[in-house]
Amino acid sequence: MKIAVCIKQVPTRDWQPRLNDTKTWIREQDAGFEMNEPDAYALEEALRLKEKHGGEVVVCSAGPARAAQVIREALARGADRAIHVEDDALASADAFVVADVLAAAMKEERFDLVLTGLQSDDMGFAQTGVILAQRLGRPHATIVMDVKVESSNVNVKRELEGGWFQWVGMPLPAVLTIQSGINQLRYATLKGIMAAKKKEIRKAPPSLPSGASARLKIASLYVPEKTKKTQMIAGSPAEAAKELVRRLREEARVI
Repeated sequence: MKIAVCIKQVPTRDWQPRLNDTKTWIREQDAGFEMNEPDAYALEEALRLKEKHGGEVVVCSAGPARAAQVIREALARGADRAIHVEDDALASADAFVVADVLAAAMKEERFDLVLTGLQSDDMGFAQTGVILAQRLGRPHATIVMDVKVESSNVNVKRELEGGWFQWVGMPLPAVLTIQSGINQLRYATLKGIMAAKKKEIRKAPPSLPSGASARLKIASLYVPEKTKKTQMIAGSPAEAAKELVRRLREEARVI
């Protein structure tokens, strides 16, 4: 099988966001970066499918030069080669632009399966994988918790609301968006890190259809302010407990 895995470099989750002067994006020079967690699960699932069915795993990323950090990490974990659509403007591009440039870079590769994370930890739109499937003209499934490849078909287990699941079958090639927790992540070994230095990273220019532009524009960002308010409840312990339960139920709506 020839499997593509789309990965994204995002700010580290424990970093306190600082906004740029225009309040439209973060101050990237102050941030640390890491691999998007749902994409890491997609990569692990691709590596497991390769171990079971054979073939190769190709990581694909659209982003600035610094995205090479997570690309090398993916290669160290076991991916065979990579495609990097490199452009500084892609750091804050919307899902339509990212899907367009990835589809253009991947078009000639003829992948049997394309995996993406369900959503990114920074923007969280959960749209890139779905739009990519449309651009490639492939069937797709989202929120995937299990993948079983059988001959020229793939059966996937989707997570629904309320603890329900759904099994869906579709022909290959296909696009799947992977839910976090589908598997147990592996980490790069020293041998894998050394081997990654010799693996191919093909640089692809951002190629957009004529007239294409961003569909989403960030008007303004802000960091939520932390506030607290203490309220004293009078009365006997029994009366105070009853009032507390009422406020939690009717005002805070947490019970």
